[in-house]
Amino acid sequence: MSDKFERHKQPWTPDEIQSLHRLAAKGMGMKQIAKALTRSEESTKAQAKQDKIKIAKKR
Repeated sequence: MSDKFERHKQPWTPDEIQSLHRLAAKGMGMKQIAKALTRSEESTKAQAKQDKIKIAKKR
């Protein structure tokens, strides 16, 4: 079993949300932010949307 999503369905901590803001402000893409926070892209995207954080589109 993969431990990739060991944090599955865990609530976001204030520190994680602060990191999400900081990484998004640096212009990091969704994939890099999700990896840095050890969260799935779906979870990261949902949290960013909830907090109205703009995440750079990487191509």
